[in-house]
Amino acid sequence: MTELLSASGDAARADAEVLVVGVFSGEDAPVLPESLAGVDARFGGRLAEQLAALGNTGAASSLTRLPAPADLPATLVYAVGLGDAGDLDDETLRRAAGTAVRAAFGKRSVAIAFEGDPEATATGAILGAYKFEGFKTDGNGDAAPESISVYGASDDAVAKARVLGESVALVKDWVAAPANLLRPPTFAIEIEQAALAAGLEVEILDAEALSAGGYGGVLAVGGGSAAEPRLVRLTYRPEGARKHIALVGKGITFDSGGYSIKPAAGMWEMKFDMAGAAAVVGATIAAAKLGLDVNVTCTVALAENLVSGSSYRPSDVLTIRNGMTVEVLNTDAEGRLVLADALSRAVEDEPDAVYDVATLTGGQLVALGRRTMGLMGTDSETERVRRLGEAAGEPGWPMPFPDDIAKLMESSIADVSQVAAGMKRDGHMIQGGIFLSKFVPEEIPWAHLDIAGPADADSAYGYTAKGATAVPVRTLVALLEEHAG
Repeated sequence: MTELLSASGDAARADAEVLVVGVFSGEDAPVLPESLAGVDARFGGRLAEQLAALGNTGAASSLTRLPAPADLPATLVYAVGLGDAGDLDDETLRRAAGTAVRAAFGKRSVAIAFEGDPEATATGAILGAYKFEGFKTDGNGDAAPESISVYGASDDAVAKARVLGESVALVKDWVAAPANLLRPPTFAIEIEQAALAAGLEVEILDAEALSAGGYGGVLAVGGGSAAEPRLVRLTYRPEGARKHIALVGKGITFDSGGYSIKPAAGMWEMKFDMAGAAAVVGATIAAAKLGLDVNVTCTVALAENLVSGSSYRPSDVLTIRNGMTVEVLNTDAEGRLVLADALSRAVEDEPDAVYDVATLTGGQLVALGRRTMGLMGTDSETERVRRLGEAAGEPGWPMPFPDDIAKLMESSIADVSQVAAGMKRDGHMIQGGIFLSKFVPEEIPWAHLDIAGPADADSAYGYTAKGATAVPVRTLVALLEEHAG
């Protein structure tokens, strides 16, 4: 992984192959901050003029490459726009740094000199340095820079950015992995190895233990696969911590839809259906590495939803861990069934708050698009997630639980229907949240994060490469930090 370093002193003396400078937007030419006076002097005081001639007026995340002057210890200068100086925020810095680092793939070293919060710059830089190596026998193109220096960053800021970058990279690697190499038993082992390395306690329930424990949802969904399901629990207990937060994740390592089979077109994307589980594991590991003063229990349900003679069927009635019965109408709405079990187990620990994350519904993508999470649950917690997610660059939007949609979830033969009676699509995303609410007691603050769209980027932007995004790892870490006080 790229080494992230702090730097101090004059950026004009940066010893790196690429020097990245941030400029603000102006009417006819970019505006250079005073901190770049030394760099501007190396350009004969004409850096802004040269950038304007090349069409760069400082718009956010715009990037212009220039050969470095002979007396500047760098080969290239990248000028990245930061937008209006008065509107500069952390997400602008993160995206600008990530844009620059992604443009510097194939270069040995990068030094970044931006105004604003150096921690945000460092975070964007390390996120932008991620690349999934893949399985190409001849390599996968240019590599990320070996080292990145961020001017003005403290050692603590760099250390935190490095932890976030490591957790995000771990999650992206898992989500991008092909489904044949990350089936439930394998994924459980990989989670265990990563968690133990971070000092966490690990418990893994196999199919026999799931049966003994009454986990009817996980067993039904995973029953059609030769790779048996698992439920994994991670425990982080720092000495003296007062609050206890439960994180819960959906881990469907591949989703064919079962007997309610999906269309062939796009089914290959269903290897991403474990992104929620990966995210909550990544956030828990990050909390341990950062030493956050909060107890965390992470519960993830892992299963592969395939078609066979042992698959569950539409019309089945399942008994969930908490004793509730569920009428199944659609085997492609499997995520809420494994989450029902995982949530039921998580609330047995009486946590102070519960957050579950899942690529749950196509309705989220239809309603909110690829970059905005759907948030449901207790008003206080959905607003907390919205606020912290916005600050982290992982936006979400709270959704209501209308009575008319809730009524659609009633079943004539079981405690609750898995989807709306008659398979009505009304409020599809909201249906999923209403179903999950049945498995969280009203007295426990709770938020459900539907990341069906945000888990995967269909194109690169800012610090985000095409493919797995690891949303909402950084939002979850911010939640845990806030609960830690």
